[in-house]
This record gives sequence, C-alpha cells and structure tokens, in this order.
Amino acid sequence: MEYKNEIRKITAAEFFPAVVHMKTENWRLVQICASCIEGGYEMSYSFCLKYDMVTLRLEVAEDEEVASITQIYPCAFIQENEAEELFGVKIKTIKPDYKDKLYRIDVETPFKKKE
Repeated sequence: MEYKNEIRKITAAEFFPAVVHMKTENWRLVQICASCIEGGYEMSYSFCLKYDMVTLRLEVAEDEEVASITQIYPCAFIQENEAEELFGVKIKTIKPDYKDKLYRIDVETPFKKKE
C-alpha cells in the first residue's frame, strides 16, 4: 500500500480556506514549522489522515501578517506563538497569544535573519 506524502505550495489567499478544508475532511494538524527565506518566512503546516500526510507551504513577506488557525485547530497556539517569538512571523489573533513570553530567552527573535 502506498501512502501520500505531499507538499503543496499555496498563496496567502488560499491558506485559510485550505486549512478549513483540511479540518472538514478530518485531517489532524501535526506540526507547524517556520524557517527564514530571502525577504521573509516559509511556513509549513503539516496534516495527517490515517497514514497520509499533506504539508501546506506558505511564503510570507517579513512585514506580512498570517492568520492564526487557532480558531480551527486550537492546538496550534504553541507552534504559532513559537514562530512569532523565535522567528518574528507576524501571526494575528492567536488564542492565547503569549506576547513573546512563551520562552524565557534574552534575545528578541533569535532565529530571525539579522542584516
């Protein structure tokens, strides 16, 4: 038996509807990963259904806001707070928002590319 392991590049306009679709089809959120790219961030949201995995990959400009998915997947709050605090990704309406106090760190956005 072959299982799906797919990465789908999506736009900001496609992002929220795609997440809603994953939820309505009973996909579980398994991880959110932020990484720095030229001019911003790459956000990867991975979902599993049985043994299949789909990752929605979104490129975000450094000054662009990303909608939180905590109203759809409440468990996303830890990973969204982490992306915001460690990388500087602007995520709006995280519930709960730790306001950069998730970790006890002395450096602001330590994983953000410095110029």
